[in-house]
Amino acid sequence: MVRTIFYIKTDKENNDGEHPIYCKIRFKSTTTTMSSGKWITRKRWQATNHLRNPLKVKKEMAVKAGLERIDEDVNSAYLKLCNKLEFITALDIKNKVTGKVKDINEVLCNEVIDLHNREFERKVQRRERTEASLQKYKRVKTLFENYIAKRFNKTQYFVKKIDNQLIYDFDAFLRYESGFKGKIGISNNAVVKYFQNLNTIFNYAQKRGMIEENPFRFYEGKIVVKDAEFLTSDELKAIENKTFSTERLNRVKDIFLFSCYTSYAPVDVENLTTDNLIKDSEGTLWLKTNRQKTTIKSNVPVLPPVKKIIKRYEGVAGKRLIPTISNQKINEYLKEIAYLCGIKKNLTHYVARHTFATTVTLGNGLSIENVSAMMGHTSINTTRHYAKVLDRNVKKDMEKLSNKLK
Repeated sequence: MVRTIFYIKTDKENNDGEHPIYCKIRFKSTTTTMSSGKWITRKRWQATNHLRNPLKVKKEMAVKAGLERIDEDVNSAYLKLCNKLEFITALDIKNKVTGKVKDINEVLCNEVIDLHNREFERKVQRRERTEASLQKYKRVKTLFENYIAKRFNKTQYFVKKIDNQLIYDFDAFLRYESGFKGKIGISNNAVVKYFQNLNTIFNYAQKRGMIEENPFRFYEGKIVVKDAEFLTSDELKAIENKTFSTERLNRVKDIFLFSCYTSYAPVDVENLTTDNLIKDSEGTLWLKTNRQKTTIKSNVPVLPPVKKIIKRYEGVAGKRLIPTISNQKINEYLKEIAYLCGIKKNLTHYVARHTFATTVTLGNGLSIENVSAMMGHTSINTTRHYAKVLDRNVKKDMEKLSNKLK
């Protein structure tokens, strides 16, 4: 059940020496506060046992009556919300009492998306989520607004009007009409991910009691799984053994190899400092951190190639383990490195992460469970994809061997 607790704020005081009375609303694990609009001195608040004792002063009797009305309003708001919503928070009850909540049938899509994105932005500021993920949510808002503007010539649209026809029209709009940087149409996987973003946004609004149900929950688009690009042992050694004539390429090479032997994604590499280097009781050196994308703990033993790279930049990058370069620049320089090393693959920073999963770990007999833990995967099924890719390559190598033995 919902509880109301009244208290005074002693850090505020009026000219009569009175303090404002506030109401704390508590429901399950959620709490919020609101002003009662009533005032009382600390002395009388304590003497009357928070206005619970029999009162004789008319002003205090009026204050108590006002607090009792608030208590009744809170319980009434709770009962009304119970009839409409599955998920209720203390803030929803407060908004119902103060009249700040619209009728659930009047909620706009913009309001739902903005509610989610504001909360997500706070998580980014606390480094619980990444700026890159926030940009995807902002991008999906822009895409949806563009669609509504083109189809209905409106800037706003009610959530209650979203039906299956609109959802599939929006899917087609993204695939065949949406333009970005001179390119028309968005790939299947990007479209499906945008709908996954919308599903997350509207799920959040449903849990907050803002909408009754998520209109995107039945979207059926599927991600087309592609084989992850990774380096073979020979290709990895070719990069390791190559010394470049420019400092920038040597630095990018070290950043890339660091990821190949730790699995850290670009955003995680940027945040690594000497504080993440931990030596256990047996003298083994570990990199310990939480992945920004999943917030999952990820502990990786420091392999010899990584030790060399860290040693090389001691005192050069401050507290950071290795220098930082923008991901865009890294991918640009990696194309040069691939060309100079005779590698015909599209080398990106994420190829390094895939190389860790396949060539460095699974290819050397590490268990899939341990690899999944080191990579910070939320599900071992994600890691199994790398194992399938590796099995295919093992098969190819065995076919070559079979032909030689013939």
